[in-house]
Amino acid sequence: MSKKEFKAESKRLLEMMINSIYTQREIFLRELISNASDAIDKIYYKALADDSLVFNKEDYFIKVTADKGSRTLTISDTGIGMTQEELENNLGIIANSGSFAFKKDNEVKDGHNIIGQFGVGFYSAFMVAEDVTVISKALGSDQAYKWESQGADGYTIEPAEKDSVGTEITLKIKANTEEENYDEFLEEYRLKAIIKKYSDFIRFPIKMDITGSKPKEGSEGEFEETKEEQTVNSMVPIWRKNKSELTEEDYTNFYNEKRYGFDKPLKHIHISADGAVVYNAILFIPENTPFDYYTKEYEKGLELYSNGVLIMNKCADLLPDYFSFVKGMVDSENLSLNISRELLQHDRQLTLIAKNIKNKIKSQLLSLLKDEREKYETFYKSFGRQLKFGVYNDYGMEKETLQDLLMFYSSKEKKQVTLAEYVERMPEDQKYIYYASGESVERIEKLPQTELVLDKGYEILYFTDDIDEFAIKMIMSYKEKEFKNVSSGDLGIEDAADKASEEEQNENKDLFEAMQGILAGKVKAVKASKRLKSHPVCLSTEGELTIEMEKILKAMPNGQEVQADKVLEINVNHDVFKSLKAAADSDKEKLGLYTNLLYNQALLIEGLQVNDPVQFTNDICKIMV
Repeated sequence: MSKKEFKAESKRLLEMMINSIYTQREIFLRELISNASDAIDKIYYKALADDSLVFNKEDYFIKVTADKGSRTLTISDTGIGMTQEELENNLGIIANSGSFAFKKDNEVKDGHNIIGQFGVGFYSAFMVAEDVTVISKALGSDQAYKWESQGADGYTIEPAEKDSVGTEITLKIKANTEEENYDEFLEEYRLKAIIKKYSDFIRFPIKMDITGSKPKEGSEGEFEETKEEQTVNSMVPIWRKNKSELTEEDYTNFYNEKRYGFDKPLKHIHISADGAVVYNAILFIPENTPFDYYTKEYEKGLELYSNGVLIMNKCADLLPDYFSFVKGMVDSENLSLNISRELLQHDRQLTLIAKNIKNKIKSQLLSLLKDEREKYETFYKSFGRQLKFGVYNDYGMEKETLQDLLMFYSSKEKKQVTLAEYVERMPEDQKYIYYASGESVERIEKLPQTELVLDKGYEILYFTDDIDEFAIKMIMSYKEKEFKNVSSGDLGIEDAADKASEEEQNENKDLFEAMQGILAGKVKAVKASKRLKSHPVCLSTEGELTIEMEKILKAMPNGQEVQADKVLEINVNHDVFKSLKAAADSDKEKLGLYTNLLYNQALLIEGLQVNDPVQFTNDICKIMV
């Protein structure tokens, strides 16, 4: 037996693979189990071409055994095994994968897929082991061989004894340090958890001797420890079963088992795609908002598997931000994985899967809206805000995707309605989709600005989310109908009041100019109102920036100093206007008092802050004495 150097560029290459490629030490077990699964698959492939070989699936398994006393962890399989030459080539040359070569030579597409691609996964064992020993006996060979290494210094190969075909890898686990606890990789519960996390859907049984207890014979109330060999992985994932075999309860149980949420999912989407892109997926639309959903700590993404092996816990690239509430998993073949099998390279396959998933989610939501309205409204209460953010983001790039999913409270229906439902009910003479913004439905219903629109019998959408108006500005129009705020200067409603208000404007031009002078810098103009019926005063706006948008922008952390172009509208048919005219004729001081009072009233109606509350209260007192 002689020591051999690794056939690689330098010791540094192995050290880099051991210390840098993998972000989590527990990954080593996933890699070794994946290699063991490959070894069994290779026998299966050979059996397809060799009639003398019979592949009986029940005879093949992977065994994980921990020995705390000797600090060893052993992973054994009943796979194809390796000859001396294969040990030399596969384990002596870093980044040379026997699985990859076998895969190229045996392109069989029947659901059995070789996982290994790069041949570096084996070396992840050195993250937790100070010594790695491999004893392997190849199919058709009478001689077994032992490969052993302590890391970058090299390895040895010598003949060994092994009764059965397969490979046995024994890791001498490192001693604990102040920074690292290696004992965890000898703990039964920890090993079982790692297997369930990453290798639960390996096709072959992964067995462990599980500790239990049973009543001790002849001793009342006493128990003795037992060891029982158990299969710890599920093997057949739910997403590879026929949909017809599965019940709603099966999907709910899967949702709970994977801890996607503590709620019950509203709907699931089971995808089995076999076309330009091949993948399976199970997606869930949750019922409730996660506690951290609208925080920067929330991490979106789907679990990503490659041939049943977990590659990423959260693959963010599979979901657009506006569908970030969706939970679930994707399992695909032939992904362009990077060398550590932990991250994904951006490729056409992933892009196609993401596009398909986006379309499936939208289709499911539309179906829910159409056929299960109550469920959709439950969903929308939790996640409607996210859809609106999706419309607003990226300058409205996704508005066509999302606008049919939006809902707003209706003045007419007294419930949430879609834009399509609103437009369908519009009278022929109605030019715009009208909306009003405010903190709540109750406050919006009391806004003076809604009077004329409601009096015409037109429906108003109530915007109570701070994102609503910003999202609508991105949509601009829906089915060729533009959106119009009820506080806009021009409502597009022609009636006899228009002509009357124009006449009043001209007739009282001097009064309105005097009031505008009193409110210099606060309003752009003072006008006779076309929209007020019973209220004395209100504020309207000119330009794109509305009062509600001004409030929201000012409330942001960066405190943007923005100002909507406000117009003070006066109801010339209200008794208050008579007092204004009288003051203008005889008492300029009283005109200033009344003007400021009306302006501050208009601010309060809008939920805006009165600039000088003390002066405001003093002004009220003046008219009381």
